[in-house]
Amino acid sequence: MAEKSIPHFHNDRGVRVIEVGAKEFMCIGALPPFDHPHIFIDMGDENETVCGYCSTLYRYRSNLAPGACMPEDCRWDDPEASAAA
Repeated sequence: MAEKSIPHFHNDRGVRVIEVGAKEFMCIGALPPFDHPHIFIDMGDENETVCGYCSTLYRYRSNLAPGACMPEDCRWDDPEASAAA
């Protein structure tokens, strides 16, 4: 069975907009241990959405890879999930 990886993004830097290459992703707010509940966001047919917890504006960019974002350091790769794989 193939697993679909859901990208996780954070806004520890406090940028106004994070551009993402996926319309379905998780927002964690700031980096742990200061993160908010990790919430699933689905943009659907829209190209922008705002996280209800941290108010980060996410903007879809079709020219980015599905797990990529701009700024690049706003992607979060859970070290515990990586260790369990």
